[in-house]
Amino acid sequence: MEGHPPDVSVCIVSWNVADDLRACLESIRAQRTPPTHEIIVADNASSDDSVAMVRENFPEVRLIVNDENLGFAKATNQTLRAARGRYLLMLNPDTVLEPDALARMVAVAKMHPEAGIIAPRLVYPDGSLQYSCRRFPTITAAIFRNTILGRLFPNAAAASRYIMADCDHDTEHEVDWASGACLLIRREAYEEVGELDEGFVWGSEDVDYCFRMHQAGWSVVFSPVTTVVHAVGRSTDQAVVPTILRTHRGMYRLYSKHYARNPISRALVWLGVWIRGGLLVASWYVKWALVRLTRPFRRHGKGES
Repeated sequence: MEGHPPDVSVCIVSWNVADDLRACLESIRAQRTPPTHEIIVADNASSDDSVAMVRENFPEVRLIVNDENLGFAKATNQTLRAARGRYLLMLNPDTVLEPDALARMVAVAKMHPEAGIIAPRLVYPDGSLQYSCRRFPTITAAIFRNTILGRLFPNAAAASRYIMADCDHDTEHEVDWASGACLLIRREAYEEVGELDEGFVWGSEDVDYCFRMHQAGWSVVFSPVTTVVHAVGRSTDQAVVPTILRTHRGMYRLYSKHYARNPISRALVWLGVWIRGGLLVASWYVKWALVRLTRPFRRHGKGES
């Protein structure tokens, strides 16, 4: 076994999503061969029955059980270090693969030896397209993407350009970066570029990794050769405000690391990022308060009807 590494190491980080993880692992188990594969799951101190479920139902999985939530980047690096495959599949637990997904992604990687990363098409559970391949972020994209200004100006070019809404998602092409929900990484590229930057606790680590791939001379290829169902945010929805804060911390790290080259620009980026984050947190609390305030009236209305 040690002398014959698998074609693909599937690397998953999970936190309190036992049902999603079960569906994900079942879809991996259903993969047609070739390619050969192994599965490594790092559990970030889940309080549900994720660990017991994996141990009982998926004995083939190599399970790493963390005593605390290490964040996505650190836990992903645990799985990547343990991996033996010629390709490393970074995969979210809230995804479901088609039966020939691994074979199709590996075939694309073999057709593109210059590609360090292959990214498949992602769709929501209802089948609608996720804009998972994107251009590198800009300040204007951050201003209009998922913000109050974005809702006021839904057709802002900066936001649509960022998510590559102008590109054909039924054709294969090189991209700046793609969602870390499902990325097939070539081992040679991984060994050259290294691990994920563990300074990113949650958010932007995939942007940073693709940026570093490009810097090292590798390309990132989006290919609709297979479609992966991705139920976005099943873990993060359990901790909305902490996720907003961690995401913006990652956003600042990304801009300061790759774009803001001097103290003044870094200070301006820091200010802009946290104004954005503060507004999003405030917006969430307003929505939460409105739900709490209107709940008795909705119940009363249902009772009368």
